[in-house]
Amino acid sequence: MRAVVQRATRASVTVAGEVVGALPRPGLLVLVGVTHDDGPDQVELIARKVADLRILRDERSALDAGAPVLVVSQFTLYGDTRKGRRPTWNAAAPGPVAEPLVAAVVAALRDRGLEVVTGVFGADMAVELVNDGPVTLLLEA
Repeated sequence: MRAVVQRATRASVTVAGEVVGALPRPGLLVLVGVTHDDGPDQVELIARKVADLRILRDERSALDAGAPVLVVSQFTLYGDTRKGRRPTWNAAAPGPVAEPLVAAVVAALRDRGLEVVTGVFGADMAVELVNDGPVTLLLEA
């Protein structure tokens, strides 16, 4: 499992012209990609890291600051561009495998007391972000 975590002053997801998820105040945008052998251990590790990373102002975590989190599924995090000009997506888990694991990350973050909003799994999403810092980290589990 991979997650790109971005500190954001603003972030939102729009599907078919409608905003489906937006940070109500500064927080984190988290893009989550799932591969074939991911499971509960990877879900817990990613959720713990996202909640506890001290990347907000004054070295606070999202949990410390009560910062909201916008989670967006992102299968392209497993795109392979080593050969040719066209990425392959072989390492990305298919929707029936990935969707419940992304939902489990959301649930694990909520279980930790975080306010979480989401995009729509599998939808053509427009993601808007004002990256604060900029701060962008790649997590791998």
